[in-house]
Amino acid sequence: VQLQASGGGLVQAGGSLRLSCVASGSIFSINFMGWYRQAPGKQRELVAGITSDGNPNYADSVKGRFTITRDNAKNTVYLQMNSLRPEDTAVYYCRADVRRVFTIPTFNPYWGQGTLVTVSS
Repeated sequence: VQLQASGGGLVQAGGSLRLSCVASGSIFSINFMGWYRQAPGKQRELVAGITSDGNPNYADSVKGRFTITRDNAKNTVYLQMNSLRPEDTAVYYCRADVRRVFTIPTFNPYWGQGTLVTVSS
């Protein structure tokens, strides 16, 4: 199973970016999908997550600015980021909890490679 994240870049404060993450490989089903971020010198934190039936949750710091969605048919999760702030600068990682084909029915977390978001003031 591989996760490929894209969409990061440099944006001015107040701007927008949309991150995408596609999961591929021997996937039977995906449960939780989410976006995490890690800023320099800080621990990785959950930004937003979404269940298989579409229920989202957000970190308090991004509520009202970020929106997470997913396309189950495409095994893809998106993060629409609006009103970006310099403190949103970080490497963003996607995560998917995957049940693989021909395996026992458990879900294991897989991570994307990270995409850098830089917000200038």
